[in-house]
Order: sequence, then structure tokens, then C-alpha cells
Amino acid sequence: MQERSKEIHTNVPGGYRFGGFELYPSERQLYRGSNAVAMPPKVFDALLLFVRNAGRLVRRDSLIESLWPGTFVTDANLTNIIVSIRKALGRDAIQTVSKFGYRFTTPVVGEPGIDETTYATFLRAKELAEFKSVESMQQARDLFSVCVAADPEFAAGWAWLGRSARFLDKFKHDTPTNLDLAQAAFQRALAIDPDLACAHQFYTQLQVDLGQSRDAVVRLGHRIVQRGDEPESYAGLVHAMRYSGLLEESVAAHTRATALDPALVTSVAHTHFLRGDYRLTLDSTRTRYYLDAAAWTALGARERALTLLKTRLAPGDLSSLMTGLMGSLRAILEDRRDEAAAMMRDADVHREPEMLFYFARHFAMLGDQTETVRMVQRARREGFTVSYALAHDGVFGEVRSRHEFQREIDESAWIENETRRALEGTGLNLLNALNLINPLRQA
Repeated sequence: MQERSKEIHTNVPGGYRFGGFELYPSERQLYRGSNAVAMPPKVFDALLLFVRNAGRLVRRDSLIESLWPGTFVTDANLTNIIVSIRKALGRDAIQTVSKFGYRFTTPVVGEPGIDETTYATFLRAKELAEFKSVESMQQARDLFSVCVAADPEFAAGWAWLGRSARFLDKFKHDTPTNLDLAQAAFQRALAIDPDLACAHQFYTQLQVDLGQSRDAVVRLGHRIVQRGDEPESYAGLVHAMRYSGLLEESVAAHTRATALDPALVTSVAHTHFLRGDYRLTLDSTRTRYYLDAAAWTALGARERALTLLKTRLAPGDLSSLMTGLMGSLRAILEDRRDEAAAMMRDADVHREPEMLFYFARHFAMLGDQTETVRMVQRARREGFTVSYALAHDGVFGEVRSRHEFQREIDESAWIENETRRALEGTGLNLLNALNLINPLRQA
């Protein structure tokens, strides 16, 4: 069989470190300690692909195209590659994801061109960022700042610095510098590495918070068309398209994301809630804070929702914003109407337009039509539109007759259609690609 070689080369010095091994792309050599580990060229190429995508699913078809471009090979060829890698590294280094592909599960503790001390600091900062508390995120931000100061070309360090700064702007927002830092960090990360998946993922979250969901949709649409299927980009579209009111497309993006990587978690539960599919919301909810309680309430299981809210509010360790959201729903269910309204009016909603929509639902449940309309208007102005929910969600039944509420439905629908046209302009058509019908438009 004649093969066109597509061996992977790089001129970046240094190596990847993982599990007692060091992989040097520039030398095309794997070491265990001081001993070189012999590897055929295709096996080395496959290992390098896995290590560069550590923790992420690498699909079988992507592996085959990368290793044997334009050449027909049988599954046995790829199986032999995987067997060779496992023989060299240990069986647990490569996880098989049945029917989809493989995932490199050994933690990578060093990358080419990054000083060992800097990378160790980076890993410590990532651990702190995963706690998602204000205190831990402040510590993480400071450590990420140390990383990029030591190595200004460290793209991933800039991306994670942007993520931590965005979090602090959202939940602490005592200074505008965090927002400025987040924007600058993401721009720097993408300037260094325009294809860095985590930078695109984190930047999408900032864009939707800033009311730029259409820009995020277009950026991710172009990325998928240019680079091919990437599960993280589809996961970002789930979020961005929901904020743009494109609920069908948001669900389609989730379907595609999880088809590419079944382990990927998206925010589709919120999309199902807006579609009025509360049972599917419950099936899809991973983080148990507010959404499942709201879904049980919508299904009429008020006591069950109240029990959940009481349990989660009891420790008192939630952010003030989440306390206001969950506490106001609890107060509504306990018929403490004035207290519920006061909680929502006092809540400091900062770059969280989707939460404004949930507050609008709460005011509608209280029968306060003026505040309902005000919250819907504010959510739209800050970047969250959802004409379908406004037109069909039962809690808005009484306020729907008001002229200004109908105007919000029309305004939202216009914005959503413009975003849909912008998405089509990228060449990405999720609904056609997945042979999906448009159930919401037919409703």
C-alpha cells in the first residue's frame, strides 16, 4: 500500500511530560527517564495527537485522516497503533470510547517551550479555578498572571487568566479591571494560537455575558466550517444560540456535540426549560441548584421544589445572586410575596441577562406585570432574547395581553431572525445537517 507521509513535525523546543515519560516533538523521540522508547513513525504521530489533545475525545475518523490522509485503511491498522501505544505507556493511558474513538487520560504536566516551574504554577492555578469560589478564583488569577509574566507566549495561560478574570467580574465586580483583563487576555491567547479550543470556549462565555451572542454564533460557525467538527465549538453554540433565542439550533448543537464526544457536558438543560420541556430539563440537568427546582415548579410539584430549595439554601454558602434567585422562588412557593419581590429588586444582577429572564418569570408568578415587562426588556437590552418562551410559557399568560409585552416578543423575534441569517452566512446549517424538523415554528 502506497502511503503519503503526514508525519507531524514541530520546531518548538522541549517536550511534553506525562506519567514518567517525556515526548519531544522536535526530535520525534519518546523517553522514559533517560531511556529512549522506540516507536514507529505512525505510532509516534498518533501519540503526539493524543498528548496534544489530552483529556479530549479524539475520534477514530480524525485519527485515520491524520495518520493516513487520502488513503483507505482498515480498522485493524488503527487498532494496531493503539495496541502499540498501550504497550509502551500502559493500558490505562488510552481510554476507548466505544463507537466513537479514544481519549488520552494520563495527566500532562509539561509542554514544549514552557518552563517547568511556570507549567507547575499553571497546573496549580487550574486546580484552584475548578473550585469556582471568589477566593479560589482570585488566587488562580494571580497565579495565571505569574505564568504569562514569565512566558508572554503561553497561550493557554492567557486563556485561563481570561476565564478567572471573567468569573471575578461576574461575581465580585468591585473593579472594572477584571473585565478589561479578561478581554485583553482572550485577545492575546487567540493572537498567539487562533485554534486554541479552550480560548474559544471561554471567550464565548464572555461574549454572551456582554450581549454579543450573535458575534459568538458567527465566530463559532466559521470555526466549525473551517476546521471541521469540534465538540467544544458545538457546546459553545448551545450556549450562544440559546441566548440568541435559537432554541432549535441550540438543541441541534447539543446533539452534534454529544455525538462527537458523549462525555461532553453542555448547558442544553436551560434550552429545554425555555422550550417548555420540563421533563427533559430534569433529565439533562447536571448541576443541582436552581433549574431542577424551577422545572418541578412548572410541572406542579411545588412541595418537591420547595424541599430542594430549602436543602440547598440551608448551608448559606451560595453567592448572593444565586441566593436571590433560589430564595425568591422559595418565597413565592411559601406565599411570602413581598419578600420574594424585595429579594429580586435587591439582587445585583451583573452581566447575567439569562437570570433576568428567570426573575421575569418570578414576577409573572407574583402577578406583577410591570416588573415582568421591565425584566424582559432589560434582558433583551443586555443580550438575552427568547421569543418562543415569551409567547408560550404559561407563567406569562396574563401579561401577554399587554402591548409592551407583545412588543418585546416581536423585538426578540426580529433579533433572533437576524442571528439566524448571520449563522446561515457562515455556511453552517445545523438543522438541515441533522435532518431536524422545526417543532417550535410549527407550534
